Amino acid sequence: MFVTFEGLDGSGKTTQAELLRARLEAEGEEVVATREPGGTELGERIRELVLHGGHVAPWAEALLYAASRAQHVDEVIRPALERGASVICDRYLDSSVAYQGGARGLGIERVLDLNLAAVRGLLPDRTFLLLLDPAQVSARLRREHDRLEREGNDFHARVDAAYRELAERFPERIVVLDGTLPAEMLAEEVYGALRVRS
Repeated sequence: MFVTFEGLDGSGKTTQAELLRARLEAEGEEVVATREPGGTELGERIRELVLHGGHVAPWAEALLYAASRAQHVDEVIRPALERGASVICDRYLDSSVAYQGGARGLGIERVLDLNLAAVRGLLPDRTFLLLLDPAQVSARLRREHDRLEREGNDFHARVDAAYRELAERFPERIVVLDGTLPAEMLAEEVYGALRVRS
């Protein structure tokens, strides 16, 4: 099973990914928990460059994320799935489609096509999209903000709109959840949606 968590920064996706990992491991499943950008040595270097470096042109940003993702799928995700492990990933290609395709204006279709090529068509079995009012992003972050998190409310509103468009286009894969709900309640909704599917 390949599960991803998506949403604006501060939506609680990292918390939900960790809660699901712990629950599946407690049931005896092998779980590989990973994140994007990152998950590999190359991915972590790209993460540092894109999130904490200087200006990155929009297409350069999209291509760097796609390169990180290609390595991640090849080195971590596909091998784990092939040996029967479940993979839980904090962000995946929907992030690029929403942030670079939608918010940066590169085009949802163009960025989706780029990323589908990079991962050779590997899509998650289930994606959980945690919705949050874009105006709440800054207030919910409890650390120093990275380059994307420092973008203004208009940027985050465009990301949110792109995520919602993706959810409408791929309802069989994307489960929309209210990111303002308590973490424990959200965790039950996540687990329930996965068990219904399996």
